[in-house]
Amino acid sequence: MNLDDILAQWKQDCEIGHNLDEASRDTPKLHAKYLNYVTQAKLILKRTQDQQQILLKDKFLWYNGKLSQEETEAHGWEPDPFDGLKMMKSDLNYWYESDKDIQASEAKITYYKTMIEALKEIMDTLRWRHQTIRNIIETRRFEAGG
Repeated sequence: MNLDDILAQWKQDCEIGHNLDEASRDTPKLHAKYLNYVTQAKLILKRTQDQQQILLKDKFLWYNGKLSQEETEAHGWEPDPFDGLKMMKSDLNYWYESDKDIQASEAKITYYKTMIEALKEIMDTLRWRHQTIRNIIETRRFEAGG
């Protein structure tokens, strides 16, 4: 499941077409489909946030020299995160913010949050789909002189 696929599906699913009866009957199916997607995305986001907390703990230990050599090697990190430079504790935030692993983790979290926002917008549109169908019917009735 990725955002591009969901948006491509929504581009097709959002069309109402001429058969309003069928469009009205499709609304619960579409709601179930996108509810499933938003639920999955929320679970993936939570799992990604949990993984990031573990990463942040390990990075904290690594940057503060408290991670064992075996753990450092298991992560594939260098033994000395500062390449011999002397660091003050107040400078550690610069290292955390520029750390590629932490940035990649943040990017994943942002991606899933964006996906959830898009899915919520889709769900809101589906919630009001009956009104759109009703407006189409009213417009057709007006155009027919009725």
